[in-house]
Amino acid sequence: MIQTQYLLPPQPLPSPLSHRHRTLLFPHRRRSPPHHHHSSLTTTIFSRKHLNFNIRASSDNIIQDSKEVVKVRAYPFHEIEQSWQNYWDQNRTFRTPDDDIDTSKPKFYVLDMFPYPSGAGLHVGHPLGYTATDILARFKRMQGFNVLHPMGWDAFGLPAEQYAIETGTHPKITTLKNIDRFRTQLKSLGFSYDWDREISTTEPDYYKWTQWIFLQLLKRGLAYQAEVPVNWCPALGTVLANEEVVDGVSERGGHPVIRKPMKQWMLKITAYADRLLEDLEDLDWPESIKEMQRNWIGKSQGAEVDFRVLSRDNQDTDAKITVYTTRPDTIFGATYLVLAPEHPLLSSVVSEAQQNIVEEYKEIASRKSDLERTELQKEKSGVFSGCYARNPVNGEAIPIWVADYVLGSYGTGAIMAVPAHDSRDHEFAKKYDIPIHWVVTSDECCDDFEKPFSGEGDVINSSSSKTGLSINGLRSKEAAKKVIEWVEKTGNGNRKVNYKLRDWLFARQRYWGEPIPVVFLDESGETIPIPETELPLTLPELDDFTPTGTGDPPLSKAVSWVKTVESSSGKPARRETNTMPQWAGSCWYYLRFMDTKNSTQLVDKKKEMYWGPVDVYVGGAEHAVLHLLYSRFWHKVLYDIGVVSTKEPFKCVINQGIILGEVQYMACKDQDGNFVSAEFLDTLGELKQERIPEEKVTKSGNSFVLKDDPSIRLIARAHKMSKSRGNVVNPDDVVAEYGADSLRLYEMFMGPLRDSKTWNTSGIEGVHRFLGRSWRLIVGSPLSDGTYENQTVTVDENPSLEQLKALHRCIDKVTDEIEATRFNTGISAMMEFINSAYKWEKLPKSIIEPFVLLLSPYAPHMAEELWFRLGHSTSLAYEPFPKANPAYLQDTTITLPVQINGKTRGTVQVEVSCTEDDAFKLASLDQKLSKYLDGKTVKKRVYVPGKILNVILERENTKVGSR
Repeated sequence: MIQTQYLLPPQPLPSPLSHRHRTLLFPHRRRSPPHHHHSSLTTTIFSRKHLNFNIRASSDNIIQDSKEVVKVRAYPFHEIEQSWQNYWDQNRTFRTPDDDIDTSKPKFYVLDMFPYPSGAGLHVGHPLGYTATDILARFKRMQGFNVLHPMGWDAFGLPAEQYAIETGTHPKITTLKNIDRFRTQLKSLGFSYDWDREISTTEPDYYKWTQWIFLQLLKRGLAYQAEVPVNWCPALGTVLANEEVVDGVSERGGHPVIRKPMKQWMLKITAYADRLLEDLEDLDWPESIKEMQRNWIGKSQGAEVDFRVLSRDNQDTDAKITVYTTRPDTIFGATYLVLAPEHPLLSSVVSEAQQNIVEEYKEIASRKSDLERTELQKEKSGVFSGCYARNPVNGEAIPIWVADYVLGSYGTGAIMAVPAHDSRDHEFAKKYDIPIHWVVTSDECCDDFEKPFSGEGDVINSSSSKTGLSINGLRSKEAAKKVIEWVEKTGNGNRKVNYKLRDWLFARQRYWGEPIPVVFLDESGETIPIPETELPLTLPELDDFTPTGTGDPPLSKAVSWVKTVESSSGKPARRETNTMPQWAGSCWYYLRFMDTKNSTQLVDKKKEMYWGPVDVYVGGAEHAVLHLLYSRFWHKVLYDIGVVSTKEPFKCVINQGIILGEVQYMACKDQDGNFVSAEFLDTLGELKQERIPEEKVTKSGNSFVLKDDPSIRLIARAHKMSKSRGNVVNPDDVVAEYGADSLRLYEMFMGPLRDSKTWNTSGIEGVHRFLGRSWRLIVGSPLSDGTYENQTVTVDENPSLEQLKALHRCIDKVTDEIEATRFNTGISAMMEFINSAYKWEKLPKSIIEPFVLLLSPYAPHMAEELWFRLGHSTSLAYEPFPKANPAYLQDTTITLPVQINGKTRGTVQVEVSCTEDDAFKLASLDQKLSKYLDGKTVKKRVYVPGKILNVILERENTKVGSR
């Protein structure tokens, strides 16, 4: 048992501002290496030579047997981490000043996408992004920035309520319990959050302002009620977003989902479509995310064209089907129309013979979400309506089909299908034997026209004597323009800008969400917003919060809460019983972190102007569209009404990659139970698979094989962590075995932040060894009883040039890599420094102190302990981050290639300013090169300073015998 006490300084930590004028004696601040004078806390150390022997022996033992390391621990992380976490808590080390902040200093607002506190707690994938933001926060504090780095909880919503229903526990109780667990886990990882600013979307003081924003939307006509087709899940008793429906069932629970019209609250996000699109260009976001948002908004320019429905005797009727097309140049190639199953005209254009078939198809389509219906990889289906419509440009009658790949919510809910020039239409036409007419060609298009050509080109087969319209020979853009002019002139249509973006369905038939602050008058049904002075409208205590099964939300059970009077008139009224979706609270939380205690404003104007926008926002790519789009929408509304001063909420967005579970190895077996190599998986038909333990696996080339039989190639796969696969790694277990600093360091060392990575326990053992080596290098080897001296082995002596170069190269590399969020290569630089330091006879304190500061954003617990042992009485959290001195980054010597008669024979180390004569002298003295030069006559020397030395020798005379 390690007996050393980790006693921390009793005095409270000074505020960040107290270090404003403090400077450390880093070598880069002087022209010559300084003499250091430290307080009496510095301890004189034993013979470095003897100690160096012990350290090396210790590190060798660690390298030889990593499993033993786990048992004996590379350093006393348990005591260190608990002590410093207590200290940070007690001293509120990372509290960001509020009203007393010095706004003359630069600000840095770094934010995690705050988590939903599930009952499962954190797994090792969560700390990846959190560690990255914490490194940035600590780094910027040390650079003198005011840093805002808060944490809170996105705790309303369907998952919490469903979990409460399953367990029979009120969601308020389970939510608070889960938050407590999450908070404990996050604190155990040493994240430097300002816990004074902690918020939860379920707190009335918070959702008061969520409700206030809704009222502002309502005032401006941006919130309204409409009857719209929705994804209704009877079992869950609520409307689901498209993203929450998979294969006709709810993503959570697998319950059947149907489409049905319901009166719902909607937010008019479409009014901001152009601004949401245009302002993407100025954002420092991943291009993939910006493209996803562009596609979701889906702005397109084209035309609406009317096709007349034909009677049974092929005559035009008054009924017309309006289609939206982005390719008017292909209209002569339209060989059929397709209506969405929910198109309002469908019932009037279905023949009697097809009535039952169409109704059956509509019912099947109602069980699919919009995402499923438009999935490109799925086979297209449809039914013929039995009726026809006339193509206005050539007068031809074309059939009207019904298919679910067309959505009633996009465009007009009807399309003109041009199978020669659209892949979906082509697939559909081939399946149902519908004619295909080619009307656009290009040099890239093949002659046999087997595949659809969706590009622009020269228009062909597009002329009609009946209508007088011809666009043959025109390029696609000119042809499209001419068609639009023709349909407008003849009254058959008009030009149109369209968006895929739909208004935001903003209501859920659930209990656990923000109440919507409106009432409906009993007498007239008129919608009246409640006065802002009555906010927050709190959720009533409800014991039975299960779905009603009738479509009425659970809040309808709170009869005394529902029945009310309208404030201004005193008339009887009833409250809205729908609640807001989970997205509501997460749309604006970044603003509340700026001013969490304000009871009179959403956010103080001066504070918002100082802190906004968020400088770096880190979270998963799964939020790339909806959360970020909804937040941008609300932010723009708040900008328009003067609440915020910036047009966008997040300056830079980073999506961290996924941490996959450990690689699983599977061996194939035939029906007789014999192992079969994986390359025969596709040729031998159905094979069983058996999981193989890692210790029975070895690598052969690029493949994994059985140790006992290398001819058997295995399947090696890493999967996303999930309970069902049994591959979830709990960070609590990792912290208990290796320490929080090891987990932090490993997750950053696994690879680039934005890439997906595979968890590997042996990898964390490697970084744990690195921390152990760093600890013993600076503190010394353990004593015979396993304890450590409460001091360091550093000396107050001037560093050598070699040591200064090693340090400043490390400073330069780590600084650059943190700024670029390439944390893995920054760790590599520190590992190289430690390797170099183990070769030194002495460790000058002026070299080790800056290194400890470099390490601190990554491994803060160890760094704090080392800093304290180096003689400092306060936390290093606000110490200036080291700066590299360019003078120590330049190489004074170079490796010079030496050629003899044009062939490279070796190299010599020379000074950068080396002359030709000096270079030749060094080459002559070199053991490898001298054998080519000794006794030889030099004819010529060619010297390119810093590049090469070529020595041309006289050729020796040789006798030629007579023949």
